[in-house]
This record gives sequence, C-alpha cells and structure tokens, in this order.
Amino acid sequence: MKKNMGTLDRILRFLVAAVVAVLYFTGHISGTLAIVLGVLAVIFLLTSFVGTCPLYSLVGLSTCKRT
Repeated sequence: MKKNMGTLDRILRFLVAAVVAVLYFTGHISGTLAIVLGVLAVIFLLTSFVGTCPLYSLVGLSTCKRT
C-alpha cells in the first residue's frame, strides 16, 4: 500500500492512542466509552505504524509531503 500519512499525522495518532490507554488503565474511562475509544486507539496505533490510512485512500487525502 502507498503511504498517505505524514510524520506529524502519525505522531498525533500515536499520542491519542497512548492517552486513551493511560485513561483506561488509570480508571478514568470505563464501560462502552472505553470499548469504543479502545478500538479507535488500536486503529490509530496500527495506521500510525503502517503509515497508511484506508479512509484517507477512500477520499483521496494524503498528509505526506510532496517531493
């Protein structure tokens, strides 16, 4: 797959996933909210490591720098 996420986008996604993990493990979020945010955090984490966002591909968006 072609990468369509820039460095800042990948860092922000990783940070959001980390914040959700901290909130969950400290008990600040629980129940349905924790499940929804947990799934979103896992998706953010995976896409930040891969560098490709399938949703970006669908809408033709890219945050990579043009060379």
